[in-house]
Amino acid sequence: MNVSEQQKKIAVLGAPIEIGASQHGTLMGPDALRTAGLLTLLEGLGFAVEDHGNLTVDGVAALDDTPPDNSKHYREIQRWIRTISARAYDLARSGAIPIFVGGDHSLSMGSINGVARHCREQGKELFVMWLDAHADYNTPATTITGNMHGMSAAFLCGEEGLDGLLGNEPRAPIDSSRLELFGTRSIDKLEKDLVRLRRISVADMRKIDEFGVSVLIRRVIDKVKAVDGVLHLSFDIDFLDPEVAPGVGTMVPGGATYREAHLIMELLNDSGIVHSLDIVELNPFLDERGRTARSVVELIGSLFGQQITDRPTPTNAM
Repeated sequence: MNVSEQQKKIAVLGAPIEIGASQHGTLMGPDALRTAGLLTLLEGLGFAVEDHGNLTVDGVAALDDTPPDNSKHYREIQRWIRTISARAYDLARSGAIPIFVGGDHSLSMGSINGVARHCREQGKELFVMWLDAHADYNTPATTITGNMHGMSAAFLCGEEGLDGLLGNEPRAPIDSSRLELFGTRSIDKLEKDLVRLRRISVADMRKIDEFGVSVLIRRVIDKVKAVDGVLHLSFDIDFLDPEVAPGVGTMVPGGATYREAHLIMELLNDSGIVHSLDIVELNPFLDERGRTARSVVELIGSLFGQQITDRPTPTNAM
């Protein structure tokens, strides 16, 4: 990530939330990525890294709104999302690049909301790239499972159904035209209808096979740069093929290869548009001797500028 010296600060925040998904184990994700060397790698790339530890919602008061139907563990997730959103806003304001380490993908309802709130105050257009096998664009009205990690993207785009989730914490939805679903290969019928209705950009695996990741990623980069925007990368590890990343709870065959994923990260680094990041759905309980965690750390290295050979920095990069 080609950033100025003033921006060479990274704030890492763990959000060990697992109740938004159907399998236990993602609460161990933040510490597994630390153990795999995430912080050491970033420091070796010249960043000043501040580890803010893992969030807890112990002592956070529950609200008294009526939980919507088909939203499992709504009250507990509400405590998490309110807490994460407030911390995300503060970290974005600090000038550091915030990295939110999970935990399941429901954490993005808080992390991206906080970042979006800051971007709105700065007059910056925030785009979100959803690297994920799933669209996560369900609502309580469309969901089959009721698992809230599958509602994250819809919530971020202001869809109805979880309107009381943030309580008094300001909600800052992004326009659906600013959401980029990338690597999608599993989507429910009603969810697909809603994505089509909103005309959300979807680069599914068929499109990736046909055009290649470089063409499709550059289209996203050009779209963001055209309005001098910034990008939040929400990286669900099940975006990767299970052969590369077995340590996830919702494996879907046919995902991105190790090399395709590195190219995505390298191109985003060259562009300089990524200003915040989620890493979600790592389940060390399902991993094979830390293989998934190590692969993810290597990919984050590429996102932040690690190179095999020195390449000239693009003149238009930050």
